[in-house]
Amino acid sequence: MMPMGEYIRMGKRGTVVIPAETRRRYGLQEGEFLVMEESASGLVLKPTRTYELEVYTPERTAEFMLNNAIDAADFDAALERVRKMGIDPESIPHQKRPPE
Repeated sequence: MMPMGEYIRMGKRGTVVIPAETRRRYGLQEGEFLVMEESASGLVLKPTRTYELEVYTPERTAEFMLNNAIDAADFDAALERVRKMGIDPESIPHQKRPPE
């Protein structure tokens, strides 16, 4: 924890400098994200991690459904779901229908 009585000054545009010792203790590097929360005692800064998230297009989702079918019935159901999405299954690269 930060020693009592240690003050941090807010600079132009709201910038705050976290003391080097505190950054080292928490493993904080330049450019990392922190979460700021309001609490009963004031503002709290917490280290956080961010991860890249892939957002799938409808076409990519359709590709997953068609390529992950485990049998003929599952494949037929995937075809129907893809059509309900408004996508022509023939426009999606996928494996052939599994045998019955």
